[in-house]
This record gives sequence, structure tokens and C-alpha cells, in this order.
Amino acid sequence: MAEKTELTERQEKILNVIIRNYLETGEPVGSRTISKNSDLNLSSATIRNEMSDLEELGYILQPHTSAGRIPSDKGYRFFVDHLLEQKDQEINEVKEMVVERTDQMEKMLKQVVKVLANSTQYATMISAPAVRGIRVRFVQLSAVNDHELLSVVVMDGNVVRNRIIKLEQSLSNEDILKLNMLLNTNLSGLTVNDINLALIQKMRQNAGSYSGIIAEVLENIAGTIESDDEREIYTSGATNIFKYPELSDSKKASHLISAFEDKGELKDLIEDIESDEDGSPNGIKVYIGNDIPNMQDCSVVTAKYDLGDGFKGTIGILGPKRMDYENVMRQLKQLKSQLGDIVNSAKLSDHSAVKSIEKKET
Repeated sequence: MAEKTELTERQEKILNVIIRNYLETGEPVGSRTISKNSDLNLSSATIRNEMSDLEELGYILQPHTSAGRIPSDKGYRFFVDHLLEQKDQEINEVKEMVVERTDQMEKMLKQVVKVLANSTQYATMISAPAVRGIRVRFVQLSAVNDHELLSVVVMDGNVVRNRIIKLEQSLSNEDILKLNMLLNTNLSGLTVNDINLALIQKMRQNAGSYSGIIAEVLENIAGTIESDDEREIYTSGATNIFKYPELSDSKKASHLISAFEDKGELKDLIEDIESDEDGSPNGIKVYIGNDIPNMQDCSVVTAKYDLGDGFKGTIGILGPKRMDYENVMRQLKQLKSQLGDIVNSAKLSDHSAVKSIEKKET
């Protein structure tokens, strides 16, 4: 038989089943196993014929007469190359989506905070959503060269984290494949909080001399929890402070605007608000005077929003103690639900939901 330059789709599926079963069990794989563990809907005779062709082409081996087949080096190479190609494509698609969504999210939040400042005539702020409780979708290790691995972690909400892992010794494609299977088998579907010490010890033990790689991947996963120092806080309407006589004194106003525009101070405020579980059932809370450091002459009304997939943030409105609390709380409650609609509709770029807020408030 003339050597084929590429496998048929059916042969690829059979080879994939053989390799995955062998990696899982360590036992040669027969036609009956393939028939049970695949959606090929082929007879055992047809599968045996295809396995014979795969063996002739050098992709699988038969270690003993009448035994099943195991992958050859050529089979492993085909599997790894196609697996990496598939994952690389998926990762690139996710990265493109993340860049697009991040850009759209920033535009949307800036527009929301501006609309809110105009409609309330107070100073407003909104934090970019932080990641809380999201789950691991998959982990991909890929060789960069003999001394470096690229670790790519993809979480819910298309959160992607990359890390270069330095190697003391080079890894074979089979070693990388086994590490990928170990990582994904144990971590897929878990949150960071689910990854406990017992699981870590088990994975590191199974990884043997490569336990250090497991440790670095877990650090990469932990890095998906964005620190408060990295979060953006968007503000608008700071000059609205001058509209209220009790705040318009030059010294008071300057102090308030400075505090409001100090992103480090606002991040500390957001962190305190988000760690405060003592709020109303709808997530809206009012801080008056001394409740807020450096803003003793003001009131701040806040609401926590949830965009799903573990993405949560805080909206805040700052004004005089005599602010129209009823109106402010009503607008925050409305905005909380509309933020979810904006994201769920996947139409961030045209700000359609934000425009609807403007129409309702004018």
C-alpha cells in the first residue's frame, strides 16, 4: 500500500480514541473498546481494518499477537501536534474576544458613570468588575524551547493568564501531554477556592520530578484573581461638588475633589465597601459623614453589581448629606439590573442599553 500523506477523518478519530484510552489506562486498546468509547458507529471489523492501516502507516503498534494497539512515537507526535494546534486556535480566539470585550467594557463603564453624574448632578464612580469565584476552563502547556514552557490558563468569562515557566531539563512531547492531562483532569471546573492543599499535594506527587511546573501553573491560576491595585476606577462629575454651598468652600471642595480623584484612595474605599457584608438585600448601602474617611462632609451611596461569570464591581454616588437619597437609590437599583442587560445582550459597542438609561433619566 502506498504511504498516505495524511490520515482520513475516521482514522484520526480512531487514533485519538486509542491514544486517549492508552494514556488513561496504560493498557493496549482493542476494536471493542474503540466501538464503545466513540461516536463512530462502525463495526468491529471496520475498526480493525482501519487499525491495520494505522499500524502499517506507523501510528500505532501491536505489542503482542492478538492484543490491542498502543501509540507509536509517530502517533504521539500526530496527537500532540493536532492537540496543540486546536488549543492554540481556541486560545487565540479567546484572546481576541477578551481584548474586544475589555475595550467595550471600558467604554461602557465610562459612559455609564458619565450618564449617572449628569442625571443625579452628583459626583459618581464605578469600579471595573473584579473576578470572584470563576472556574478553570482549561490549562494548556506548550513548549517554547528546550528551557521554557508557556502556561496558558483560561477561566470562565474568557479570562486568560499566560506565564513562562523556566525548565531545568527539557520535556518530551509525551511528558507535556501527560502534564496537560493531569492539570485538566484535576482542575477543570474548579474555582481557586476549590484548589485545596490535598489536591495540590496529590497533583505534585503524580507529576513526580515535574512538581515544580504544577506549582507554577497553580500560581498562574491564582493570578486570575485581580488585585485591587490593578482595578480601574472610573469617575465623573467631580465639579458637581461646587453646586452645593456647604461643599463649595474652596478648601473643602479642593479636599473632596482631591480625595475623589485619588484612585488609590478610591480603591481602598471600594475594597472596604466590597468586604462589608452588612448591607441591604438589594446591595445598596448609604455611608454618611464620618462613615467615609476624608469625606466627612458628604454622603456616599453605593451599590454592588454582578455581571455573572464571577465578575462583580461597585457603583458609588457622592454628594452632600442632604442629597436626594430616594432618587439616587432608585437610579442605582435600576442601573444594577441594566448593567447585566448590557453585558448579556452582547451589544456593548453601540451603548444601546446606556442610551436607554439616558432617555429614561432626561
